[in-house]
Amino acid sequence: MSTTERKIASAVVPDELRLNVLPRYLGRHYFAGESLVYDWAGRLDRSYEGGHWDFFTLSNDGFYMAPSNQGRVHVRWHMNGYSDMMGADAFGITVTLFALCHLAEKTEDDTIVERYHQLREYAAQHVEAANILRAID
Repeated sequence: MSTTERKIASAVVPDELRLNVLPRYLGRHYFAGESLVYDWAGRLDRSYEGGHWDFFTLSNDGFYMAPSNQGRVHVRWHMNGYSDMMGADAFGITVTLFALCHLAEKTEDDTIVERYHQLREYAAQHVEAANILRAID
C-alpha cells in the first residue's frame, strides 16, 4: 500500500440500526439491491440456502453485506472460470460487488456505481483480496 492510499475500516451495523442501512446506501433501489445480494449468493455458492446476514459500513462511505455464522464457502463463477474457497466475509464482499454491478446496470444510477467503487476499494485491501478480485474479474 502506498503512502497515498488510506486504510479503509469496516464496522458491523448493530441489529437495532439495520433497518436504515440499505435505504441510506441504495436509496429507492434498496429492495431490489437486497434481493440481488441473495440472488447472487445462490448463483456463486450452489449450497447457499439463506440465513441471517450482517451489514457492514465502511469508512469511505461504502457498505456490504455478509452471511453470519458461516464458515468457508466454495465459490464458483462459470463466466470467468473462478472456483475456490473463501471466508464468509470475503464471500459477502464478492456477492455484494456482483449485486451492485448488476444493480448499477439496471438503474444507471451514479450513486450505485459509486457504492460499487467504494466497496471495490475496500476489497482490494481485504485479507482475501486476491480471491475477491479473481472472483469478480
